[in-house]
Amino acid sequence: MKWTTGLLVGLGMVLTACAQDRDHGENAQALAFVDRMVEEHNFDRETLMKLMRESKRKDSILKAIKRPAEKAKPWNEYRKIFLTSARISGGVDFWDKNAEALKAAEEKYGVPPELIVAIIGVETRYGGNMGSYRVLDALSTLAFNYPRRSQFFTKELENFLLLTRDQNVDPTTLNGSYAGAMGFGQFMPSSYRHYAVDFNGDGKVDIWTDTEDAIGSVANYFAEHGWKAGEPITVITQPLPNADMTVVNDDLKPKWTVGQLAEKGFPTTAQVTKDMPANVFSLNTDNGKQFWIGLNNFYVITRYNHSRLYAMAVYELGQEIIKARGGRS
Repeated sequence: MKWTTGLLVGLGMVLTACAQDRDHGENAQALAFVDRMVEEHNFDRETLMKLMRESKRKDSILKAIKRPAEKAKPWNEYRKIFLTSARISGGVDFWDKNAEALKAAEEKYGVPPELIVAIIGVETRYGGNMGSYRVLDALSTLAFNYPRRSQFFTKELENFLLLTRDQNVDPTTLNGSYAGAMGFGQFMPSSYRHYAVDFNGDGKVDIWTDTEDAIGSVANYFAEHGWKAGEPITVITQPLPNADMTVVNDDLKPKWTVGQLAEKGFPTTAQVTKDMPANVFSLNTDNGKQFWIGLNNFYVITRYNHSRLYAMAVYELGQEIIKARGGRS
């Protein structure tokens, strides 16, 4: 039989589509996962097998996770994604609509409103984009088809199924990001189970439609990760000519103190004390490199997303939202 180019291309597209949409019903890792969930958590085997057949491998997810913006873009490009007039004005509007809940969260957890608002703004544009992938597809795709982080996403899939069972929710109905993050604040399932709270006391935890729960949950996440109320997040520094540049960008976790960094040639006149844990990092701007000292609260933001660029975007967006609100409380 003679194959034309058109037929070959068409066949290739069909085969690609079939591979892309295949389920996990016969995947060896998925079958092992089912065995463990039945044994350790007393799940019904047939119900889980049905879910594995229902879950779909999505190649778009595998492509997306290999090119996150935090790694692909320099700061001067990354910043432009989040520091926009729309995201700033959206933050003002979200703050105004949820001022009471934000104030209550600050009083309970010590986390300032601008940080909570900025996190939700960066993550989902204030709930405008919570993700279009089924969480089941996202987590199963990455658990069973992405070896580099299979262990992590398998654990998240486990937490997701425990979460949906506890809340009596159909796991096929929930949508999130390509990585399986959910709700206003894009919590991974393990974070949802550990840090999401019923902030308005209505008897359920809902970070998809309930802004009060979403606000309280973000605040609780930061408090649980060591947020220190009233302390600064980051301060700019101008390296001295003899500064020890080997300590720049050396670790996300503060491994020095403000005093030690001053001795190494990174002074600051901001309201910080010499004994505060700190590190120093650089950012590429349109006008050259800029140097900052990251303090404990900056590190806490990176616990949400392990990226200096992410933490800086949250910090700067929060500051811009404060300015746009004109100092209103």
